[in-house]
Amino acid sequence: MLLIPHLNPSSPFQFHQPIPSSEFHPPATMKSLFFSMLFLLSFLFFLANNGEAAVPCTTVDANAAACLGFATGMAAKPSDACCNGLRQLAQTVKSVDDKKAICRCLKVGAKSLGIQDRFLSMIPQACNIKVDFPVSVNTNCETIH
Repeated sequence: MLLIPHLNPSSPFQFHQPIPSSEFHPPATMKSLFFSMLFLLSFLFFLANNGEAAVPCTTVDANAAACLGFATGMAAKPSDACCNGLRQLAQTVKSVDDKKAICRCLKVGAKSLGIQDRFLSMIPQACNIKVDFPVSVNTNCETIH
């Protein structure tokens, strides 16, 4: 027989009658606990490999900051720091979601910083960087593939 600690409300320091082992059904057996943990670990492994977070805007901002002078029309050409930053940013792209995230970050920055579309669209060619979607403040980021 198992003694299950269960307080008696009328006498808080006494246990109820012992429950025979044949009547005791624990809420989770070791087998079900094992399979639950196995499922959880498999799910976490799946997320780690397939659900990687997209490129954060802080990374985009840090790599594209040097392009601000040209993109706003204040500089005659993109600086070497601008082109190098964008090359580094391009190397972080691992998926379509990364491309979409970068696009969204750039669009938010473009609206708040006074970036001019005619200069922004010239940066990939001026830096000799291949981009497989239109670079514009008007690009629909959700259509990137």
